[in-house]
Amino acid sequence: MIIVPENAISELVSLSDCFDAVEKVFASMAKKSAYNFPVIREAIGHQDALYGFKSGFDRETLALGLKAGGFWPHNVERGLTNHQSIVFLFDADTGKCRAVVGANLLTAFRTAAASAISIKHLARADAKVLGMVGAGHQAAFQLRAAVSQRQFERIVAWNFHPEMLPRLAAVAAEIGIPFEAVELDRLTSEADVIITITSSFNPIIQASEIRPGTHLACMGTDTRGKQEVDEKLVAAATLFTDEVAQAVSIGECQHAIAKGLIAEDDIIEIGSVISGTAIGRSSPDEITLFDGTGVGLQDLAVASAAVDLALSKGVAINVDV
Repeated sequence: MIIVPENAISELVSLSDCFDAVEKVFASMAKKSAYNFPVIREAIGHQDALYGFKSGFDRETLALGLKAGGFWPHNVERGLTNHQSIVFLFDADTGKCRAVVGANLLTAFRTAAASAISIKHLARADAKVLGMVGAGHQAAFQLRAAVSQRQFERIVAWNFHPEMLPRLAAVAAEIGIPFEAVELDRLTSEADVIITITSSFNPIIQASEIRPGTHLACMGTDTRGKQEVDEKLVAAATLFTDEVAQAVSIGECQHAIAKGLIAEDDIIEIGSVISGTAIGRSSPDEITLFDGTGVGLQDLAVASAAVDLALSKGVAINVDV
């Protein structure tokens, strides 16, 4: 069995590696050659933590496995990352455990890759202003991935806790793009692309605040009850997601579905756009929204990439079990 520890990931895997892996697996999902198994994600009643499993199988790459982990909101006080997870990969021919891969950084990478993929395929080509709603640990990864997809000239950002925004400002300065902390109404009036990456259970952005032509990547809602944008905004947008089943049950679309504002058939899987079987943005004035719920196949794809890279670079740890 191969072990790729968490402390080896940053030297092995790049955001670009994860972008390629996730884009390919989204296309495989659209072709129905890869599928996710039902998600388990529950509050455990201890440390305010959410814990669960995501799993799946890709018949094209033979990636089979699961990610176990969740969100421990008090970890920051311990000097730990709030998101804690690990991926187990299995040999599809024999069922033996092939690899165990540390997945904290990979989870951040694959989540950022998904929103960047949505920007690549759905945002206007002339998008110039990026809006960031949220400034937690994941936001920096989202920012780095997003700026690789468009020639953004400015970044505007808002967070519930403004004192956290300097971390994003530092990333923007490193990249070389002007950054400004703004009020939320200014962000929505100026941004061509908006990434929401919060843990909110109440809508932050209303339908009336979004300009025609805006692309939104809603990346924070991955649990029943969470919500970042008004359900009327979801209903007004052309909708895309990683997986429809998750979007309507734990994603941003769950609230619009519950109120009868949209139907499952209104939601397009981004893999269909990638593979060319569905149209993405159809006009400059169209509001597009990507509901990024995070699927198990993303985790398997990036973990498989990490294993391949570890083997090719001779740093994989092999153990007998």
